[in-house]
Amino acid sequence: MQNQQGGAMEELRRVGPRLRVLRQDRGWTLDDLAERAGMSPSTLSRLESGKRQASLELLVPLTRELGVRLDDLVQPAQHDPRVRRSTIRRGGLVIVPLSPEGAPFATYRITYPPRADPPPSRTHEGYEWVYVLSGRLRLVLGEQDLVLTRGEAAEFDTRTPHSLSATGGRPAHVLSIFSHDGERIHLRTGAD
Repeated sequence: MQNQQGGAMEELRRVGPRLRVLRQDRGWTLDDLAERAGMSPSTLSRLESGKRQASLELLVPLTRELGVRLDDLVQPAQHDPRVRRSTIRRGGLVIVPLSPEGAPFATYRITYPPRADPPPSRTHEGYEWVYVLSGRLRLVLGEQDLVLTRGEAAEFDTRTPHSLSATGGRPAHVLSIFSHDGERIHLRTGAD
């Protein structure tokens, strides 16, 4: 019984850091989420840092605004390791999440449809790593115009103007790993 109580207390201590990760994943400040949930930024800050105990009164509006369930904040000690996130379809891309939400790095399998011309280059904060599983991936990176084939990889700072697309008449299947900033920008705008 005492061991179960210790485990429950440990899970409650993890609620704050999980809230912080979920908030940051959405690109929200403390003020943003506090205002949305109808509480003061200092209350949210103390909750995230573990200086205030989690209660239903605080967690219900937060989970509603974050679009998660209470169960998502209090995970059992042994959880199912499988990633169960929905496939994202945007602008002809098929983006399959391979890492859980809130992971330190976001991993995706992205299918790029073939294009005659690359999409416009963009810049944003973050880093990206790509590995070509099949097809031919066109990477326009600054002044470079590269074609990566199966088994080739690239890593780049996304502050350099860049675009990704399939070339050669077939889709390109790519494993992409993003830093936190890179994931947020790519998933909002279509991973080009």
